[in-house]
Amino acid sequence: MHTFHIRYRNTQGTLMRILNAASRRALDMPLVQAEPSEYDHTVTLMLEVNAKQVGQLSRDWYSIVDVVHVQAGISTQTPGDLARKGSPYRPAAAVMAAGAGTQQALA
Repeated sequence: MHTFHIRYRNTQGTLMRILNAASRRALDMPLVQAEPSEYDHTVTLMLEVNAKQVGQLSRDWYSIVDVVHVQAGISTQTPGDLARKGSPYRPAAAVMAAGAGTQQALA
């Protein structure tokens, strides 16, 4: 499992282009976490890739105009560990809140 930290300028479509580079290769993304980081934004991706794919993805991401920096490393943590440490927000709570609002709207 590899963890990628990508810094980018938050312009229209940049995050989608970053994610498309992984989805075009049909890679499973157990963790995708985007957050503001000073003047830029950072997205953390956890992917199961080999060394050749790490190079291909890095090259694809650097070819995106608004990508500032790409850092790759081997992860020893699970996606749940990184999600709990990296963000004060709980994705499950957001899903539950959205589901409750939908049920109220339908009633």
